[in-house]
Amino acid sequence: MTRSIIRYTALSAVLLLLLPVVTGCRSCGTKPEEREPDMFELREADKRVLDEIRQAERIFRSMPSPLESAMLIRQAEARFDRSILNPVENASNYTTTRSMALNLGIYTCNLSYAGLYDQTRIIIDYMEAAKRMAEGLGIMDAVSEEAVQRLEENINNKEIIMDVVAETFMNSSSYLEDNEQTAIAALVLTGGWIEGLYIATQLVDMSEFEDNMLVSTIIDQKLSIGILAELLDENRDMAAIEEVAGQIDALKAIFDKITLTSTPISTEVDRESNVTILRSEVQADITPEIFIELREAVADIRNSFIK
Repeated sequence: MTRSIIRYTALSAVLLLLLPVVTGCRSCGTKPEEREPDMFELREADKRVLDEIRQAERIFRSMPSPLESAMLIRQAEARFDRSILNPVENASNYTTTRSMALNLGIYTCNLSYAGLYDQTRIIIDYMEAAKRMAEGLGIMDAVSEEAVQRLEENINNKEIIMDVVAETFMNSSSYLEDNEQTAIAALVLTGGWIEGLYIATQLVDMSEFEDNMLVSTIIDQKLSIGILAELLDENRDMAAIEEVAGQIDALKAIFDKITLTSTPISTEVDRESNVTILRSEVQADITPEIFIELREAVADIRNSFIK
């Protein structure tokens, strides 16, 4: 069996996911007749809350947002292919909370992908589709008329387009977190992550599989899927999450077939920015057969999200 060894340099970085972690007041105030908890109980409660905050921060901040997923595809110098995007005409099909949340993430990724490739003619259409999903979820201000107007006025300015996309996703996620709808936020994140992975796997030319930068980017997601599975498990009591979590677990089993080994970490200082960069050479052992299995599984999951 032929094996393809993919080697690439991994840069340690904080993925600034646009999902701020917000913890609400779970028990505000006490009745006069109730006794005050002693200091030990307070300390235990505080410790649990602190542990929950740290866990949420680790999970959310370790996952790439739809914008970041699109940026990884662009950095791999892959081509633009509109035919693999979720058609905006499908937006009218999404009427459940599950489908709207997943496709808010998907349309945001599509919008980011188009924006990074200067596809000005379709950017507005995908912003409108994302807006429709946000409105269906009750996030009225997430994709405002002002945002759409700003896009129209700056349709040839990639920097402003990306700013609007980032702001839109942040507003959607912030609203959900502020209203303790973390399960819905998890679905939005899952939709965007799967769409980025779907686009990337569809763009790989199997005749150029070895030493393919896009394949390396896809392999990188082996590090993300475990965290995504954990995030979904935290919200598995919701019926819509249970189904999606099962799909991600099955996909993770395929990722587990990819072997990663890394060299010791070395440091490098960027003197201009005075930032220390940690570098490690990572070797991934993946066969074309495993990659094709992965690509087909991703397509099946993605197509179940957009149908």
